[in-house]
Order: sequence, then C-alpha cells, then structure tokens
Amino acid sequence: MTEQLPDVEPDLDTSATNNPIAMEAPALFDLGAVVATPPALRLIGQYGASITQLLNWHQTGQRWNEMDPDDCAANWRAVFDKDARVLTSFNLGTVEAPAVVWIITEWSREVTTVLLPSCY
Repeated sequence: MTEQLPDVEPDLDTSATNNPIAMEAPALFDLGAVVATPPALRLIGQYGASITQLLNWHQTGQRWNEMDPDDCAANWRAVFDKDARVLTSFNLGTVEAPAVVWIITEWSREVTTVLLPSCY
C-alpha cells in the first residue's frame, strides 16, 4: 500500500537558504572526469570555498556574467556549438588582492580541470 502525500502549495522561492527544495540551474554540459592541481586545492581551502559549488557554478553558467563579456560569450558558444572548451574564472579574493582559480572543461567534455592561471 502506498502512502499519499499531502497537498502542498509549492514554494517557488529559489533561495537555498529559505527553501529546502531550492530549484537548481540545469547543467549545461558534462564535466567528464574532474581533476585538480594541488595549488588550486590549497587556494580553495585557504579561502574556505567549496569546490563542489565552484564546479556547479561552472557547469550551470551561474557566474559567467561576472567574467569578461567576451569570455562569457565564448562559453555560451562552446555550450551550443560543442566544439570548444568552457573556461570559468573565479576570484576567491578581492579586487585589491585577487586569488583566481580557473575551471576548464575540454571541448570533448571528457575532462574538467581545476587549476590556477599560473599552472596553465
């Protein structure tokens, strides 16, 4: 015997802090195997960032609007044309003291790499 769930009006507030069932943005592409360089992992840990959250923002394009407009447009072209890499740049620091991490998904979507620009 199955139990019927009560009728509940959905809460359409998409804020994760206010709604336990927050709507997530859809993934725009596959990440493939995810790898990270030790310096990138150290920097992410140093700033208390979440690698899972960074990967989610990369895969859903939620932070692309914070990048250079040309880089943002290149990412959208890569998603739709499926023949170019997707690169997201995150500044974990401040404008005065940047701490930049890149996440790059290769054009084949087989590998995503988390790294520092200096490791490229």
